[in-house]
Amino acid sequence: MGESPLEEFEAHEHAEHAAHGAHETDPLISRVTLTIAVMAVLAAVGATLETTEGDKTIVTKNEAVLQQNQATDAWNFYQAKSLKKNLYGLAADQGGAKAADYARIAAQNGADQAGIAKKARAFEAARDRSSEEAEVHERRHGRLTIASTLLHMAIAIATLAIILRRKWPWGTALIMTGAGLALAVWAYL
Repeated sequence: MGESPLEEFEAHEHAEHAAHGAHETDPLISRVTLTIAVMAVLAAVGATLETTEGDKTIVTKNEAVLQQNQATDAWNFYQAKSLKKNLYGLAADQGGAKAADYARIAAQNGADQAGIAKKARAFEAARDRSSEEAEVHERRHGRLTIASTLLHMAIAIATLAIILRRKWPWGTALIMTGAGLALAVWAYL
């Protein structure tokens, strides 16, 4: 579907303004344009780091949940061994021909519990490490989100310097870029 005559005119006007701007000899315009290009690269890097930290948050939280499930399974198995130990202990206490066998099985279940408890505690320790790691990634993600937003806002404000042909928007954009970079660095400290 073709463009309307008004849309074609506006597109032509924008193209003329862009061509005129490209031939502009105003040093402010050149500096701001170069600055915007650098800001765009920094914003892209910041957004990539933000996404990476968000992904790492999800992965490590999932690992913590899996490890908690494994710990829960181990503790459930521990409880099952405890029940069996107690049942066989009661049977052994009743005496009879199989009392010695029941006592041996009860003792084995009791011995098994120690190894199971050790595994359950290891899963819980792994869960705690994963949870702590997830918190680090989540904190980084939050800081990088703000840093990336500041960099994108700086690009928009720097563009005003070109449109208005004033230095103050460019200075404001540089300050915002510095703040965004500082925040991005702080995310990893």
